[in-house]
Amino acid sequence: MSLESPITWWVLAGVLVAAELASGTFYLLMLALGCAAGALAAHLGLSPSLQMTAAALVGIGATMLWHFKRLRAPRAGPVESNRDVNLDVGEHVHVDAWAANGEALVNYRGSTWQASFRGDGKPQPGEHVVAAVHSNRLVLERKLT
Repeated sequence: MSLESPITWWVLAGVLVAAELASGTFYLLMLALGCAAGALAAHLGLSPSLQMTAAALVGIGATMLWHFKRLRAPRAGPVESNRDVNLDVGEHVHVDAWAANGEALVNYRGSTWQASFRGDGKPQPGEHVVAAVHSNRLVLERKLT
């Protein structure tokens, strides 16, 4: 098969899509878009050099756009305090008493957890919010009223 055949471009696009499914990188889909542009150029009867130019421009352009879009996207927070990963973050906990070292034992989800305080000042008993989870320890902040 030569590059003059659109089938070559479509097969190459299919191979890139399959490679993306196996690897999980979205950039291969952008290159597959470039191959689709090459296939469309072949359907229009353009020369192989124009087909490659169309494939390169679309593939590289789409890859660059995706890369810059990802650079501008906000980064996810640390896993231990990210609500998307840990559903305990943001939940309310009642603290009966704090130890002198800023730690407490709290009842949460049917069991007793160790908790530590994060924030300004001395920790006070009362309602708190889970700010993070470090291993089996809750990190609590004062509940804002």
